[in-house]
Amino acid sequence: MKPVKIGLLGLGTVGCGTVEVLDRNAGEIARRAGRGITVVAAAVRDLARPRGCTLEGVRLTGDPMVVVDDPEVEVVVELMGGTEPARELVLRAIAAGKHVVTANKALIALHGNEIFARAHERGVMVAFEAAVAGGIPIIKALREGLAGNRIEWVAGIINGTGNFILTEMRDHGRDFADVLAEAQRLGYAEADPTFDVEGIDAAHKLCILAAIAFGIPLQFDRVHVEGISRITREDVTYAGELGYRIKHLGIARRAEGGFELRVHPTLIPERRLIANVDGVMNAVLVKGDAVGPTLYYGAGAGAEATASAVVADLVDVVRALTADPENRVPHLAFQPDALSDQPVLPMSEVRTSFYLRLRACDRPGVLADIARVLGRHSISIEALLQREPDPDRGEATIIILTHRVREGDMHAAIAELEALEHLTSPVTRIRMEPLGR
Repeated sequence: MKPVKIGLLGLGTVGCGTVEVLDRNAGEIARRAGRGITVVAAAVRDLARPRGCTLEGVRLTGDPMVVVDDPEVEVVVELMGGTEPARELVLRAIAAGKHVVTANKALIALHGNEIFARAHERGVMVAFEAAVAGGIPIIKALREGLAGNRIEWVAGIINGTGNFILTEMRDHGRDFADVLAEAQRLGYAEADPTFDVEGIDAAHKLCILAAIAFGIPLQFDRVHVEGISRITREDVTYAGELGYRIKHLGIARRAEGGFELRVHPTLIPERRLIANVDGVMNAVLVKGDAVGPTLYYGAGAGAEATASAVVADLVDVVRALTADPENRVPHLAFQPDALSDQPVLPMSEVRTSFYLRLRACDRPGVLADIARVLGRHSISIEALLQREPDPDRGEATIIILTHRVREGDMHAAIAELEALEHLTSPVTRIRMEPLGR
């Protein structure tokens, strides 16, 4: 059979990685797909810029519409990033009856409901494995490999930049700002690192994972998002002394009356496998009712790691070119007319355990006052650690681990604690997750 001809929108790191993998593994890919896959066109921002991949036979253009409208192109691979013009280009490709492969998590998280509806109407596929966790095949695992399970929760380290920063802070006792600057020098973080360190990138990915895990519409605006910029090296140290590690997690959980979708720093018991995922690596832990916990680990970014997922999607698309559109795997795992209408819960209704760090005057009765405030809000203390008082400042650092509590009650308790005259600074709070049940 004739090879399937594809067009690339974007020829940066991932685009060149995709070209290289398709070229190097052409024979193996054709054996798996049943047909060869050939890149015939690519849109780039700068036609004069040298490329790090072989482009023999590939038509280059500065106008992505030329690639989308090219009658020879059967599958459009969108690797531009951002939401516009990516959304317009993808919808145009779908309207033309072309299948789409994308690595664009923001596009799927924010506009996936519209895109999938159009694709369903037109009978084409939109594949997006590379949008979450780079080369880790987590979408395929959730959508197909775990299809016999009722997914209870998903917890993931899904941003390598944040994980690198927290790892360096823990292993070398460094401050956040110092490690962030190094991450930028190494190319792990952008000049503007907001999306990575404030959790927006992870929230895009969690939104997608939750939709597939639970069969709910994509709802990025319902994800609670907190970053890691306020984490201090002393919090990392205290967590270690108590047998925990701080990780920046995306957590999606089935709860009574709805679903929890949240991204925030989290204390995890150091014995958990996911607590030992370090550096720029990603990992996703999934709990299914039949299979139990399963862990998926690997490179969450990089040219060929992400290209691995792009090419796998291309193989799936090529396999499906002759399949009945009604019998394809649904985009969000569940049939479009069977998505759940259960709500995403407000953060105030979420129940977790907490790590609290307080600075208070070193005088009798302070601990009793703190305990009374927590007790009034039905917050039970699991562990308490008081550091050696600072004789010059006359204050002590107190670390408290709590049992599970409703988030709204914890906010109220913290407000009351911070009103105590004995406290000398705001309360630091970090959520805790056992990830063992």
